[in-house]
Parts: sequence; structure tokens; C-alpha cells
Amino acid sequence: MLNLASFHLPENEIDFKAVRAQGPGGQNVNKLATAIQLRFDISASSLPDAVKQRLLMTADSRISNDGVLVIKAQSHRTQERNRAEALERLELLLESVRRAPKARKKTRPSKAAKAKRVDEKKKRGELKKARAKPY
Repeated sequence: MLNLASFHLPENEIDFKAVRAQGPGGQNVNKLATAIQLRFDISASSLPDAVKQRLLMTADSRISNDGVLVIKAQSHRTQERNRAEALERLELLLESVRRAPKARKKTRPSKAAKAKRVDEKKKRGELKKARAKPY
């Protein structure tokens, strides 16, 4: 059982796969599979339905069309540290969608605010008129 951002996820819901890292790193990168690919099936998870919907609605390129989140961590030299980093990224993503965003209340400008805006526009227009060359 993993405790991620106030969610308790069973370990069997998160799939880890060791893959070879990309980029510079010499022999270590070329011969060892130190990068970790974390796969998390959102729709099959035990997350609350509201959280699943918010997670699927995010415009995150790491979420496939099938609803599977794929996080690749490869910045460290060991699998353990990359695994911890991948879990940390998952936790940050889950924390960002944990609460529903506040609904925006429609408001209208007051009469005083409208009058102030019109007065400022008139003053600005007068200033520009004063700059014009007389004929």
C-alpha cells in the first residue's frame, strides 16, 4: 500500500519497468537499465471517480488515449532513486487534481467603476487631441 498525496494506492495498481536511459552517461547508460517507467491505469485504479475524471481531463501528454499515465524517470544513476522520483512525480500530479477547482462567480462592474473607466477614456482622448497639430 503506497501513501501518495492523501491517497492510499495498492502497489499492484502501479507498474514499474526498468528500461535503458537516454542521453549522455557513457557506459553506465549503455549497459544498465537504470531508468524507470511507471505505468498507472487511471480508469482501473481505486481512486475516487471525481479524481479520475479530473485526472483524465488534464491536458497532460503523459496520459495516453487509453487512460494510462506513463512517467519515465532517468535523471539518477540508480533504479531506486529513479523509482522514488517517478513516485514523487505521480504524487505531485495526484495532489494537483485532488481538490475540485473553485467555480468562478460571475460579477459585473459597479456603476462607479464604469463611470471611472469612461472618464479615463475621455481624459486619454483629450490628451491625444491636444497632441494633434492645429490646421
